[in-house]
Amino acid sequence: MNFPAIFRLTGLLLSFALVLPLLLVPTSTARAASEIKIIVNNQAITSVDIARRVAFLRLQRTGGNLGQKAREQLIEEALKLQEAARIRVLVSDAQVDASFERFAASNNLSAKQLTQVLNQAGVTPKHFKNFIRVQMSWPRVVSAVGAGGGGMSTQDLVSKMLERGNDKPTTTEYFLQQVVFVVPANKRSKSVLNARKREADQLRGRIQGCDSAASMIIGLRDVSLRQLGRIMQPQLPPDWKPLIEKAKAGGATTSRITERGVEFIIICSAKTVSDDKAAELVFRSENEETGDSEEAKKYLAELRKRAVIANK
Repeated sequence: MNFPAIFRLTGLLLSFALVLPLLLVPTSTARAASEIKIIVNNQAITSVDIARRVAFLRLQRTGGNLGQKAREQLIEEALKLQEAARIRVLVSDAQVDASFERFAASNNLSAKQLTQVLNQAGVTPKHFKNFIRVQMSWPRVVSAVGAGGGGMSTQDLVSKMLERGNDKPTTTEYFLQQVVFVVPANKRSKSVLNARKREADQLRGRIQGCDSAASMIIGLRDVSLRQLGRIMQPQLPPDWKPLIEKAKAGGATTSRITERGVEFIIICSAKTVSDDKAAELVFRSENEETGDSEEAKKYLAELRKRAVIANK
């Protein structure tokens, strides 16, 4: 993706749904000493790891043999993280922490409150953050190695789609600007963030397109404007995508608290396009976004085949 790094808010590409009301019910936490139960390429998975994953599966209302499912998930996640580390596409701790905070906010919780309920449920924030790291890193592996179409040229991808009988797809082309009300890490108190959000919302309400945005932020304290340029709909980061799609051309998204402060996106223009580039992006999005394409599954199976896995 070609948009600036500051806009690459990976967000959570998660296929789960925490049932937060269940967290209000006291849950017994395993207190037994940790024992190594599985070794994946010299990486140990302990009885505590398995117990925490079982607790996590319960929150998702997963049925069946939770112990076995927990073991299988943790083996696969170990393989995914090892491969992400090998090809150097692991997401950073800061990105994981930011996604953790966004998930908390989306459930009307602070990061501290989410930490409390995860501890109460026997999952722990550390286990949850490791799950987040896998969900964010694996699609990068899939894209980097070419599983899901990453190694094909644009023309090859379009030809493959047409061979399957698909019409060339359409997508939306956006031109965007990003406004950031900066809040330094050492000043991220709730009162400061709320005050900056009020400032951002006041400015956002006056936005009438991109041409005047630069002049409107002149004189504002610690506010930056960045030209994001042309971005196609499949390239939109997951945490901004629904907000951008909802906003009208010439307007702005709602403001969000992020790791940098408070941000919103101005939609300079939005139009429907149908060309080879659009077809390529739609195809890649369908096959890469979750890292769950058939090619990705085959790649994971190959990693497992080559791995040394010992069950204790």
